[in-house]
Amino acid sequence: MEHYNYSLGDLLAIMAALRDPENGCPWDLKQDFASIVPHTLEEAYEVADTIERGDLNELPVELGDLLFQVVFYSRLGEEQSRFNFGDVVQAISHKLVRRHPHVFGNAELDSEEQVKANWEKTKAVERRSKDASATSALDDIPRNLPALSRANKIQKRCSAVGFDWRELPPVVGKIHEELDEVMAELNRPEQDPDRVADELGDLLFACVNLVRHLKQDPERVLRRANDKFERRFRGVEQALQTDGKDSRDCSLEELDAYWRQIKAGE
Repeated sequence: MEHYNYSLGDLLAIMAALRDPENGCPWDLKQDFASIVPHTLEEAYEVADTIERGDLNELPVELGDLLFQVVFYSRLGEEQSRFNFGDVVQAISHKLVRRHPHVFGNAELDSEEQVKANWEKTKAVERRSKDASATSALDDIPRNLPALSRANKIQKRCSAVGFDWRELPPVVGKIHEELDEVMAELNRPEQDPDRVADELGDLLFACVNLVRHLKQDPERVLRRANDKFERRFRGVEQALQTDGKDSRDCSLEELDAYWRQIKAGE
């Protein structure tokens, strides 16, 4: 069985067996749409992590875990006579063909900018077809996206309709402006935590805008920064252990010296 060449049909049959009311898996039988969502998010992040680590040999396993989430949702939909896996395939295939008229139709879109403009125009039509009141470019952006990703998506939508700076200096200037406003709140005789939070949020939003203008993804950029900090901090911990020191007994100057040592060693 280990060397059996499974097909997509086999995967769907396995899912049906897991959900069989009499002989299925107790854990799988307990799940519903809402309970699976955390697992879906976790699997998506594991795919991203595998790609960023360059572990492409492991990628099929992680992609399989993510595919299983789609198959699970599809099985639940089928049990409730709402939709099945075939409907999911039909929906995404129809959408891709519709959104790529330059590939599957007669439209001539010769540049990436033209493709993006057509993509956003098509999505706007789709939003209005689902909800006649959906007149804003910001409609249907999921509120439960990670905040950095949602900020990035909001800014991209605005940019698609012309609400964006076309040059970098005002983008950078906005960061300085927001930082000044944060400091102004901090320098008040009595700080208002809500006002400080508002200004900090504006500063973060402006930073995301800079990342976007430099054609980077804010989630990926911050993950890289997290990884770099963690790597260097672990180096500091190891150096302290080698020297028989405890970070809590060291001065900030000593800790900074260790940090610069680890950074220079990279």
